[in-house]
Amino acid sequence: MSQIFKSPAAYVQGRGVADEIGTHAASLGEHALLLADEVVLGLVEDRVLASLEDAGMDASSVEFQGESSEAEVDRITEVVRDRGADVVIGAGGGKALDTAKAVRENLDGGAMVSMPTVASTDAPTSALSVIYSEHGEFEEYWFYNEHPDLVLVDTDIVADAPTRFFRSGIADGLATWFEADATYRSDGDNVVGGKPTRAGHRLARLCYETLREHGRSAVDAVERDAVTESVEAVTEANTLLSGLGFESGGLAAAHSIHNGLTQLEATHDATHGEKVNIGTITQLVLEGRDDAFIEDYVEFSREIGLPVALSDIGLEDPTDEQLDVVAEAACDPEETIHNQPFEVTPPMVRDALKAVDEIAERVR
Repeated sequence: MSQIFKSPAAYVQGRGVADEIGTHAASLGEHALLLADEVVLGLVEDRVLASLEDAGMDASSVEFQGESSEAEVDRITEVVRDRGADVVIGAGGGKALDTAKAVRENLDGGAMVSMPTVASTDAPTSALSVIYSEHGEFEEYWFYNEHPDLVLVDTDIVADAPTRFFRSGIADGLATWFEADATYRSDGDNVVGGKPTRAGHRLARLCYETLREHGRSAVDAVERDAVTESVEAVTEANTLLSGLGFESGGLAAAHSIHNGLTQLEATHDATHGEKVNIGTITQLVLEGRDDAFIEDYVEFSREIGLPVALSDIGLEDPTDEQLDVVAEAACDPEETIHNQPFEVTPPMVRDALKAVDEIAERVR
């Protein structure tokens, strides 16, 4: 199989760039539709529509209902068709952006713009959507041939968002390296349908190094709604480096365990990245990393406010039956956990999840 690397067509990041979206999007089409939830519309709608109209585009908006479900994709698709829009702009978190990508896929042509208002996941750059049930349970990935035509990240907006989302993005980005490295070592397949390139592998490593070097300072700055060079570095790592690293580098156990955790309703209040962090620690246990390595990772996670125990994501004293549900889902034949360079079985995952709690208790 060939090595494959793919990416969005353009990436723009900086303070105040929301006001420049028209300049960057005008060449993509004539009528843009902004998709965002009520809160995000209140933050960016006036600025974005004004910039698009100043650039000569027709522009309108539609409110996203909050879940990237098949039903919501179908609803928004009909709105886009009714209005004749040829550019779909998804603004907000990963679910809004994933919905916008799915809507673009349903259209005959057209462009898609990712405008994350939080640096909480690596969804903005990817050519896939994570589809959930209307109740928030993971269902499947939808893969596309086309990447976003533009990713635009306004770091003023990112820094003003709740710090929890910024931390969540760091967790998602940290996982990128461990999963890409596992895929590379196993000669597994990446997310874009090929073998990992060296570029994808090294970008995943750069993502990890950037987050370890700048993560603490960036979180401290965002706590004060400040934009510093560390915030810019971590925003790029959370969004661009992690996005390129996971797609072209590959996913492995951490995200499969996240998907398993979503099967338990108790975890639904935890963010994507928070559940992924538990998945990362579980992956490190599965890989047999030494105590010092895992404890260092847990200590760093705790320092920046990330969950390190199952109770931190809503699972207080889980039963073996609950852990078996997670483990069985994580080891589904279609899951990326099979990119680990060794066979992984549900009992191994269940026992590794138990070990996560023991490690968290020890590292205090």
